[in-house]
Amino acid sequence: MNDKSSLTPRATPDEIAGILRDRIKEGALRTGDRLPTQAALAEQFGVERGTVRHALQRLQADGLLTNVSKGSPPQVAPAPDTRGAGGSRAARSILGPRLVAAFGEPQVRVDVACLTAETLMTALGEPLRRVYEGADRPESVHLRVLLPLLDQDFDYPSPDKGWGHDEQLDAAVKERSRSQRAAQQTVLTNTVAGLRRSGIDARVDFGYTLGTPTRKAYLLNRRVALVGHYIPGRFLREIEDYEGTNPVPLCDVEGFDTPMFVFDAEGEGEQGAFVRAEQTMFDAVWDHVARSQA
Repeated sequence: MNDKSSLTPRATPDEIAGILRDRIKEGALRTGDRLPTQAALAEQFGVERGTVRHALQRLQADGLLTNVSKGSPPQVAPAPDTRGAGGSRAARSILGPRLVAAFGEPQVRVDVACLTAETLMTALGEPLRRVYEGADRPESVHLRVLLPLLDQDFDYPSPDKGWGHDEQLDAAVKERSRSQRAAQQTVLTNTVAGLRRSGIDARVDFGYTLGTPTRKAYLLNRRVALVGHYIPGRFLREIEDYEGTNPVPLCDVEGFDTPMFVFDAEGEGEQGAFVRAEQTMFDAVWDHVARSQA
Protein backbone atom coordinates (compact mmCIF):
# COMPACT_ATOMS: atom_id res chain seq x y z
CA MET A 1 0.00 0.00 0.00
CA ASN A 2 1.36 3.43 -0.96
CA ASP A 3 0.09 6.47 0.93
CA LYS A 4 2.29 9.14 -0.63
CA SER A 5 -0.70 10.76 -2.33
CA SER A 6 -2.37 11.46 1.02
CA LEU A 7 0.65 13.25 2.46
CA THR A 8 1.97 16.77 2.16
CA PRO A 9 5.25 17.24 0.24
CA ARG A 10 7.13 17.23 3.55
CA ALA A 11 5.16 14.72 5.58
CA THR A 12 5.30 15.10 9.34
CA PRO A 13 5.51 12.31 11.93
CA ASP A 14 1.94 13.16 12.98
CA GLU A 15 0.62 12.62 9.44
CA ILE A 16 2.35 9.26 9.12
CA ALA A 17 1.25 8.24 12.62
CA GLY A 18 -2.33 9.14 11.68
CA ILE A 19 -2.30 6.87 8.63
CA LEU A 20 -0.83 3.94 10.59
CA ARG A 21 -3.25 4.59 13.46
CA ASP A 22 -6.17 4.36 11.04
CA ARG A 23 -4.84 1.07 9.65
CA ILE A 24 -4.75 -0.37 13.16
CA LYS A 25 -8.19 0.90 14.15
CA GLU A 26 -9.75 -0.31 10.89
CA GLY A 27 -8.24 -3.79 11.27
CA ALA A 28 -5.87 -3.64 8.32
CA LEU A 29 -3.16 -4.18 10.93
CA ARG A 30 -4.10 -6.51 13.75
CA THR A 31 -2.65 -7.39 17.14
CA GLY A 32 0.64 -9.20 16.67
CA ASP A 33 1.15 -8.07 13.07
CA ARG A 34 4.60 -6.72 12.28
CA LEU A 35 4.84 -3.51 10.31
CA PRO A 36 7.40 -3.18 7.54
CA THR A 37 10.89 -2.14 8.61
CA GLN A 38 11.55 1.53 9.20
CA ALA A 39 13.54 1.63 5.98
CA ALA A 40 10.60 0.16 4.04
CA LEU A 41 8.14 2.58 5.64
CA ALA A 42 10.41 5.50 4.81
CA GLU A 43 10.43 4.44 1.17
CA GLN A 44 6.67 3.87 1.19
CA PHE A 45 5.91 7.34 2.55
CA GLY A 46 8.75 9.10 0.72
CA VAL A 47 10.39 10.49 3.87
CA GLU A 48 13.56 10.10 5.90
CA ARG A 49 13.85 7.21 8.36
CA GLY A 50 14.01 9.67 11.26
CA THR A 51 10.54 10.95 10.37
CA VAL A 52 9.17 7.40 10.36
CA ARG A 53 10.89 6.63 13.64
CA HIS A 54 9.27 9.62 15.34
CA ALA A 55 5.86 8.58 13.99
CA LEU A 56 6.31 5.07 15.36
CA GLN A 57 7.38 6.42 18.73
CA ARG A 58 4.15 8.43 18.90
CA LEU A 59 2.13 5.28 18.29
CA GLN A 60 4.18 3.43 20.87
CA ALA A 61 3.46 6.15 23.43
CA ASP A 62 -0.26 5.64 22.65
CA GLY A 63 0.09 1.92 23.36
CA LEU A 64 -0.59 0.90 19.76
CA LEU A 65 2.86 -0.49 18.90
CA THR A 66 5.61 -2.39 20.62
CA ASN A 67 9.25 -3.05 19.71
CA VAL A 68 9.87 0.47 18.43
CA SER A 69 13.56 1.12 18.64
CA LYS A 70 16.27 2.24 16.30
CA GLY A 71 16.21 -0.07 13.29
CA SER A 72 13.63 -2.58 14.59
CA PRO A 73 10.40 -3.63 12.83
CA PRO A 74 7.53 -2.67 15.17
CA GLN A 75 4.58 -4.85 16.11
CA VAL A 76 0.92 -4.02 16.71
CA ALA A 77 0.31 -4.16 20.46
CA PRO A 78 -2.59 -5.79 22.31
CA ALA A 79 -5.17 -3.49 23.85
CA PRO A 80 -3.47 -1.40 26.57
CA ASP A 81 -5.65 -2.79 29.35
CA THR A 82 -4.98 -6.45 28.49
CA ARG A 83 -4.18 -8.35 31.67
CA GLY A 84 -1.77 -11.25 31.91
CA ALA A 85 -1.95 -14.32 34.06
CA GLY A 86 -2.34 -13.82 37.78
CA GLY A 87 -3.38 -10.17 37.51
CA SER A 88 -0.22 -8.89 35.82
CA ARG A 89 -0.30 -6.14 33.21
CA ALA A 90 2.17 -5.21 30.52
CA ALA A 91 4.76 -2.65 31.56
CA ARG A 92 3.72 -0.21 28.85
CA SER A 93 0.11 -0.07 30.12
CA ILE A 94 0.74 -0.04 33.86
CA LEU A 95 3.71 2.26 34.39
CA GLY A 96 2.28 5.45 32.91
CA PRO A 97 -0.79 5.72 35.20
CA ARG A 98 1.32 4.82 38.23
CA LEU A 99 3.80 7.58 37.35
CA VAL A 100 0.94 10.05 37.01
CA ALA A 101 -0.13 9.18 40.56
CA ALA A 102 3.45 9.49 41.82
CA PHE A 103 3.89 12.91 40.21
CA GLY A 104 0.79 14.11 42.06
CA GLU A 105 2.78 14.19 45.29
CA PRO A 106 5.10 17.02 46.45
CA GLN A 107 8.29 14.92 46.48
CA VAL A 108 8.65 12.43 43.64
CA ARG A 109 11.13 9.58 44.00
CA VAL A 110 11.42 7.03 41.19
CA ASP A 111 13.96 4.21 41.43
CA VAL A 112 14.32 1.96 38.39
CA ALA A 113 16.30 -1.25 37.77
CA CYS A 114 16.02 -2.46 34.19
CA LEU A 115 17.74 -3.60 31.02
CA THR A 116 17.07 -0.35 29.15
CA ALA A 117 15.33 2.92 30.03
CA GLU A 118 12.95 2.79 27.05
CA THR A 119 9.75 1.99 28.96
CA LEU A 120 10.48 4.65 31.58
CA MET A 121 11.33 7.22 28.91
CA THR A 122 8.03 6.62 27.11
CA ALA A 123 5.86 6.38 30.24
CA LEU A 124 7.02 9.78 31.51
CA GLY A 125 5.11 11.50 28.70
CA GLU A 126 1.74 11.78 30.46
CA PRO A 127 3.00 12.89 33.91
CA LEU A 128 5.21 15.49 32.24
CA ARG A 129 2.29 16.79 30.21
CA ARG A 130 0.29 17.20 33.42
CA VAL A 131 3.15 19.07 35.05
CA TYR A 132 3.58 21.48 32.15
CA GLU A 133 -0.17 22.07 31.92
CA GLY A 134 -0.28 22.85 35.65
CA ALA A 135 -2.45 19.88 36.68
CA ASP A 136 0.37 18.60 38.91
CA ARG A 137 3.22 20.57 40.43
CA PRO A 138 5.70 18.54 42.48
CA GLU A 139 8.33 20.40 44.46
CA SER A 140 11.08 17.92 43.60
CA VAL A 141 11.67 14.99 41.25
CA HIS A 142 14.55 12.56 41.72
CA LEU A 143 15.12 9.64 39.35
CA ARG A 144 17.67 6.89 39.98
CA VAL A 145 18.14 4.50 37.09
CA LEU A 146 20.13 1.28 37.50
CA LEU A 147 21.34 -0.19 34.19
CA PRO A 148 23.76 -2.95 33.14
CA LEU A 149 27.25 -2.00 32.06
CA LEU A 150 27.56 -2.06 28.29
CA ASP A 151 31.13 -3.39 28.26
CA GLN A 152 30.03 -7.03 28.55
CA ASP A 153 28.36 -9.78 26.53
CA PHE A 154 24.66 -9.60 27.40
CA ASP A 155 22.55 -12.76 27.55
CA TYR A 156 20.04 -10.57 25.65
CA PRO A 157 20.10 -8.86 23.29
CA SER A 158 22.64 -11.20 21.74
CA PRO A 159 23.15 -13.00 18.42
CA ASP A 160 20.79 -15.96 18.09
CA LYS A 161 23.75 -18.35 17.73
CA GLY A 162 25.61 -16.77 20.63
CA TRP A 163 28.61 -14.49 20.82
CA GLY A 164 31.74 -15.35 18.85
CA HIS A 165 30.20 -16.87 15.71
CA ASP A 166 30.18 -13.65 13.66
CA GLU A 167 32.48 -10.82 14.71
CA GLN A 168 30.73 -8.31 12.48
CA LEU A 169 27.33 -9.16 13.95
CA ASP A 170 28.75 -9.09 17.48
CA ALA A 171 30.04 -5.57 16.91
CA ALA A 172 26.80 -4.42 15.27
CA VAL A 173 24.62 -5.74 18.12
CA LYS A 174 26.79 -4.03 20.72
CA GLU A 175 26.74 -0.77 18.76
CA ARG A 176 22.96 -1.01 18.61
CA SER A 177 22.81 -1.30 22.40
CA ARG A 178 25.23 1.62 22.82
CA SER A 179 23.29 3.91 20.50
CA GLN A 180 19.98 3.04 22.17
CA ARG A 181 21.44 3.64 25.63
CA ALA A 182 22.90 6.99 24.60
CA ALA A 183 19.60 8.13 23.09
CA GLN A 184 17.56 7.09 26.12
CA GLN A 185 19.89 8.70 28.63
CA THR A 186 19.94 11.90 26.59
CA VAL A 187 16.13 12.02 26.60
CA LEU A 188 15.95 11.46 30.36
CA THR A 189 18.66 14.05 31.04
CA ASN A 190 16.88 16.60 28.85
CA THR A 191 13.56 15.76 30.49
CA VAL A 192 14.96 16.55 33.93
CA ALA A 193 16.61 19.72 32.63
CA GLY A 194 13.20 20.84 31.36
CA LEU A 195 11.68 20.31 34.81
CA ARG A 196 14.45 22.37 36.36
CA ARG A 197 13.84 25.19 33.89
CA SER A 198 10.20 25.20 35.01
CA GLY A 199 11.29 25.75 38.61
CA ILE A 200 11.18 22.19 39.94
CA ASP A 201 14.11 20.75 41.89
CA ALA A 202 14.81 17.82 39.55
CA ARG A 203 17.70 15.44 38.96
CA VAL A 204 18.45 12.07 37.39
CA ASP A 205 21.31 9.78 38.39
CA PHE A 206 22.50 6.66 36.59
CA GLY A 207 24.18 3.64 38.16
CA TYR A 208 25.66 0.60 36.41
CA THR A 209 26.13 -3.04 37.39
CA LEU A 210 27.57 -6.22 35.89
CA GLY A 211 25.34 -8.96 34.52
CA THR A 212 22.17 -9.09 32.43
CA PRO A 213 19.06 -8.11 34.44
CA THR A 214 16.51 -10.92 34.68
CA ARG A 215 13.74 -8.60 35.85
CA LYS A 216 12.71 -4.97 35.87
CA ALA A 217 11.49 -3.02 38.88
CA TYR A 218 10.03 0.44 39.42
CA LEU A 219 9.84 1.83 42.95
CA LEU A 220 7.58 4.86 43.20
CA ASN A 221 7.81 7.25 46.15
CA ARG A 222 9.11 4.37 48.28
CA ARG A 223 5.56 3.05 48.64
CA VAL A 224 4.71 1.24 45.42
CA ALA A 225 6.73 -1.48 43.68
CA LEU A 226 6.14 -2.67 40.12
CA VAL A 227 8.09 -5.87 39.46
CA GLY A 228 8.25 -8.12 36.41
CA HIS A 229 10.54 -10.73 34.87
CA TYR A 230 12.06 -10.45 31.41
CA ILE A 231 11.08 -13.34 29.13
CA PRO A 232 13.80 -14.15 26.56
CA GLY A 233 12.86 -15.27 23.08
CA ARG A 234 13.94 -15.23 19.45
CA PHE A 235 13.12 -11.94 17.73
CA LEU A 236 13.96 -10.44 14.36
CA ARG A 237 15.77 -7.13 14.79
CA GLU A 238 17.02 -4.79 12.12
CA ILE A 239 20.71 -4.11 12.74
CA GLU A 240 22.16 -1.07 11.00
CA ASP A 241 25.34 -1.60 9.00
CA TYR A 242 24.84 -5.37 8.96
CA GLU A 243 23.44 -7.17 5.91
CA GLY A 244 21.75 -4.01 4.69
CA THR A 245 18.38 -3.59 6.35
CA ASN A 246 17.45 -7.27 6.59
CA PRO A 247 16.18 -8.22 10.07
CA VAL A 248 18.52 -10.51 12.00
CA PRO A 249 17.43 -13.12 14.60
CA LEU A 250 18.53 -12.20 18.12
CA CYS A 251 17.92 -13.57 21.56
CA ASP A 252 16.10 -10.64 23.13
CA VAL A 253 13.17 -9.53 25.31
CA GLU A 254 10.15 -7.30 24.80
CA GLY A 255 10.55 -4.77 27.60
CA PHE A 256 7.28 -2.95 26.90
CA ASP A 257 5.33 -6.19 27.22
CA THR A 258 7.04 -7.50 30.35
CA PRO A 259 4.25 -8.70 32.71
CA MET A 260 4.36 -6.48 35.79
CA PHE A 261 2.89 -7.05 39.24
CA VAL A 262 1.99 -4.19 41.58
CA PHE A 263 2.73 -4.18 45.30
CA ASP A 264 1.48 -1.35 47.49
CA ALA A 265 2.90 -0.63 50.93
CA GLU A 266 -0.63 0.21 52.07
CA GLY A 267 -2.07 -2.99 50.58
CA GLU A 268 -3.24 -6.09 52.37
CA GLY A 269 -1.11 -8.92 53.72
CA GLU A 270 2.63 -8.88 53.18
CA GLN A 271 2.67 -6.28 50.40
CA GLY A 272 4.11 -3.60 52.65
CA ALA A 273 6.96 -5.86 53.75
CA PHE A 274 7.70 -6.76 50.13
CA VAL A 275 7.84 -3.11 49.05
CA ARG A 276 10.19 -2.27 51.91
CA ALA A 277 12.41 -5.25 51.05
CA GLU A 278 12.58 -4.17 47.39
CA GLN A 279 13.47 -0.63 48.38
CA THR A 280 16.11 -1.80 50.85
CA MET A 281 17.69 -4.01 48.17
CA PHE A 282 17.71 -1.19 45.60
CA ASP A 283 19.28 1.24 48.07
CA ALA A 284 21.96 -1.30 49.03
CA VAL A 285 22.84 -2.12 45.41
CA TRP A 286 22.93 1.58 44.56
CA ASP A 287 25.17 2.44 47.53
CA HIS A 288 27.51 -0.55 47.54
CA VAL A 289 27.50 -2.25 44.12
CA ALA A 290 26.59 0.19 41.37
CA ARG A 291 29.26 2.15 39.56
CA SER A 292 28.77 5.80 38.73
CA GLN A 293 30.46 5.54 35.33
CA ALA A 294 29.30 3.30 32.48
